[in-house]
Amino acid sequence: MSTTSKPATRSGAVTVIVLAAGGGTRMKSKTMKVLHPISGRTMIGHVLDAVASLRPHRVVAVVGNQREQVGPHIQELLPEAVLAVQETQDGTGHAVRVAWEALDPADRTGTVLVAYGDTPLLEGESLRAFAEDHVAAGRGVSILSGVVANPHGYGRVLRDAAGEVTGIVEQKDATEEQRAVCEINSGILAFDAEFLDGALSRLTNDNANGEYYLTDTVQLAREDGLPVGAFPIEDVLQTEGANDRAQLAALAKEKNRRILDRWMREGVTIIDPDTTWIDVDVRLEQDVTILPGVQLLGATVVAEDAVVGPDSTLKDVEVGAGAHVVRTHGELAVIGAKANVGPFTYLRPGTELGAGGKIGGFVETKNARIGDGAKVPHLSYVGDAEIGEGTNIGAGTIFANYDGVEKHRTVVGRHARTASNNTFVAPVHIGDGAGTGAGSVIREDVPPGALAVSAGPQRNIEGWAVRRRQGTAQAEAARAAGSEATED
Repeated sequence: MSTTSKPATRSGAVTVIVLAAGGGTRMKSKTMKVLHPISGRTMIGHVLDAVASLRPHRVVAVVGNQREQVGPHIQELLPEAVLAVQETQDGTGHAVRVAWEALDPADRTGTVLVAYGDTPLLEGESLRAFAEDHVAAGRGVSILSGVVANPHGYGRVLRDAAGEVTGIVEQKDATEEQRAVCEINSGILAFDAEFLDGALSRLTNDNANGEYYLTDTVQLAREDGLPVGAFPIEDVLQTEGANDRAQLAALAKEKNRRILDRWMREGVTIIDPDTTWIDVDVRLEQDVTILPGVQLLGATVVAEDAVVGPDSTLKDVEVGAGAHVVRTHGELAVIGAKANVGPFTYLRPGTELGAGGKIGGFVETKNARIGDGAKVPHLSYVGDAEIGEGTNIGAGTIFANYDGVEKHRTVVGRHARTASNNTFVAPVHIGDGAGTGAGSVIREDVPPGALAVSAGPQRNIEGWAVRRRQGTAQAEAARAAGSEATED
């Protein structure tokens, strides 16, 4: 055992080890714990985003259980990350040793920060402050700690009478007096790389769990005469992990509360925060208004003065300035400035609504470009279509885009006026300024300015109700109005 006293390395180089190998059995899920989503990212996605703000020299992610799920996801988010496989989960000390061995020896310098993949509230600013404090103090080990009212289940940070950190004791190994301590170890630690390199091989599993505790490095650093300290984080919830679905839901609610609070402070009106959910990658401009029952998901962007809601879900949707979106479900769609959508509207991927346009009640659109000022006001399906500027599509219109084998496209020109209950059988082109008659089935192109009708002349069969519906209220009403039974 080394007894050499020396200052820790002062270096700007930071290596981050993210522990993500645990099974997460309490989740009772076929999805690995760290891959469960919160606010539009996986839990580990939030952690990697916080880690990236450090501009680390290297990131090593320790994977184990279901690594065929976790590894590719990590490398998709952070392609330069090194993956280290922990075949058996023998404690945090063992996990860090696996990560250390995966690093090139030349990279084992500077500061090493150890984080966990299931702490989605973690912020990059907090990690930066912690790492900077560790380096400035020249410590061998630094502990990101916090003071909580109920420390049950956490490792306790132990201090002497002078307030110096003397060690960390896990819940199962703590005495009654130690369990009364309210300063907890978050699990996030910072090390001098040279010290860590020697300390990992000195860890033992002589404890209640038979595991290699990374926290035992605190005592080893003290034995080596190296400074040890704790950096209390005021917002200790940032270090909170999720072990089951109930804890996951609680963290999701807290994450969402923080997101909403930030947007309201930046000039967004959110009428009912209790029923509003906004993902972390959503972008909102000042004077946006969000009404109750709204979910803004993915990479949705809402421009100034737009109003969304009530009761709307938008995922990866662009909403233009001054637009109104009411009771709408939309995905991968674009809504132009001052356009109106809803209520009870379904915007499927590929929908583009121009400035000042309208997609109204009970309308479904898919892969459709609807020009500036164009309107599809009522009860219609618009699929694989292009509708020109200023055109109005009548109520109850169907764009029949599928022939049973392939999809085809319908083009309606500028300032066309199509009547109610039309069916456009694609591929078909309706020219600029053209019109269609009510109830028409349009199977052929319509020239610009022409009126297309396809219904035959109306035929009335007199006396039909009295003859064919005898004994019904319909027949009695017809007879009372003077109708008599006749031959067809």
